Amino acid sequence: MSAVTPYGPLGKMTRRLLGVVIATQGLVVFFGALVARALASARGSHTSGALLLIGSLVAVLCILDAGLLGRPWGITLGWVLQLATLACAFIVPVMLLVGLLFAALWLTALVQGRNMDEHTRAVDAQWHAAQEKSAPHTSEPRRSVDDG
Repeated sequence: MSAVTPYGPLGKMTRRLLGVVIATQGLVVFFGALVARALASARGSHTSGALLLIGSLVAVLCILDAGLLGRPWGITLGWVLQLATLACAFIVPVMLLVGLLFAALWLTALVQGRNMDEHTRAVDAQWHAAQEKSAPHTSEPRRSVDDG
């Protein structure tokens, strides 16, 4: 599985797919933070504000990472955020299911995005080869209208 990488540049389709996954994950993590706050308030805990703050920070980082995937370390941040989402299960147990779901989506988007990028490169190479083959090869330079 050479497509699973913790660092490095990503192709256009890989960035797009990963961006959709991580941005959606950010929204779900924010809703999980609201649930954590409500559960803590219902128990009379004084940590409800801190849970909302930490969950909101993770959610904002997820959404920011969608735009930072063009950087080589953007994918590393995405992997860290996958772990952070899984760690949310210690506060809200159902977040384990959410974290596993988004980790599977992240991995699928990474692998399939790389496959799509490789396919696009192959099709582009075939198209350029066909264009070069069908183009007339003359030794004379092309004249413009101004050359007379």
